[in-house]
Amino acid sequence: MTSVANLIAAAAETERRTRTMLGDTIAIGQPATMTTTCDSQLTADPWQIDTEPGYGPGASTGDVAPATAPQQKAIPASYTQATDAELHDRIVAAKAQLGDRVKILGHFYQRDEVVKHADFVGDSFMLAQAAKDHPETEAFIFCGVHFMAETADILSSADQAVMLPNLAAGCSMADMATIDQVESAWQQLTEALGTSSGDKAEVIPVTYMNSSAAIKAFCGRNGGIVCTSSNAATVLEWAFERGKRVIFFPDQHLGRNTAKAMGISEDHMPLWRPYLPMGGNTMQQLQDAKVILWNGFCSVHKRFTVAQIDKARADYDDVQVIVHPECPAPVVEAADGVGSTEYIRKAIAAGKPGDVFAVGTEINLVNRLQAQHPEMTIFCLDPVVCPCSTMYRIHPAYLAWVLEEYVAGRVVNQISVDPTVTADAEVALERMLAARP
Repeated sequence: MTSVANLIAAAAETERRTRTMLGDTIAIGQPATMTTTCDSQLTADPWQIDTEPGYGPGASTGDVAPATAPQQKAIPASYTQATDAELHDRIVAAKAQLGDRVKILGHFYQRDEVVKHADFVGDSFMLAQAAKDHPETEAFIFCGVHFMAETADILSSADQAVMLPNLAAGCSMADMATIDQVESAWQQLTEALGTSSGDKAEVIPVTYMNSSAAIKAFCGRNGGIVCTSSNAATVLEWAFERGKRVIFFPDQHLGRNTAKAMGISEDHMPLWRPYLPMGGNTMQQLQDAKVILWNGFCSVHKRFTVAQIDKARADYDDVQVIVHPECPAPVVEAADGVGSTEYIRKAIAAGKPGDVFAVGTEINLVNRLQAQHPEMTIFCLDPVVCPCSTMYRIHPAYLAWVLEEYVAGRVVNQISVDPTVTADAEVALERMLAARP
């Protein structure tokens, strides 16, 4: 057998073994055959479901969580039984006592009762940058999800602590690409295509910020780079200067939308399905590829449809439709504008009284924008609210607990990336920081 044939056989065996281990994967929500694909019942407090592995209420019912996903331990009843007002007062008091020793980083998608306590509010990149820009701070409390706290730990100094109030706050998209899967795909690609052709690499790995520290490190040591939703095009240009093609993970939609906007045909964007030999592609498809797309997605942004845009245009004559680039390509192409959460925020801030915006992104941000701009009409395209369920796991009770523990001299829920991983991941992240649009 040729080396490629051996790889295909090995990949098939890997797929067989993986499928026999599906008992180690936890399905969350209702069966995929259900017509409703989103459980929007967010009334339960997170600690009521933190004892069960998974993404929790609000998650897409098609999401699965790996058995290795971190779980949050129980916190004292003095927090879970406190009223909203009591938690607010405790957070304010702890912050006042800690002063500048601690900074709270709050993602745009967080619930309002958490965001109001944040020292910095932004997307994952902006918050990681805030951690990097404040070496004087002892510790950061990252009100976001696991991969974001990892990135903040990588970019901050070794003597600074990064804490995640609820360890169960993961990311289903990030979980769709594991380091073992990525390493296997890389082995298959390099065996099939080689490593370099002339002065260019055959494949440059590019990972979205929404990925594990291990995958960022993989990119760093293999000539690759990290991208954000705002600089993805600049990053792809960087990659094409150095390689003939790109493998882009884990979000296929951001990769596809960015490449299409650059004039790359979908015929040159095969999908890599990690459980299939050669990702389910032929040798010719891989040789012809410009961007190999990993089969991952955001469950929230995948829900937006062209039909929702059509309805918004039927309901409002002058509606402006703005969507996130994690949405499917037909949705992006039907919209008036596409960009990161920061792009969406700025586009609406530039609007005029009476303007109408239909927005394709997470509901907490959309509702906050409407509250901030009552002179406009701002609504979510999706009538079935499907929020980022793992962001919802950050409750004021957990924030109060982490703060008061730090007041007492204890660091809890620390996210600490192994130094060997940090070194390679920082290479890829610094390349990203230099790739300004």
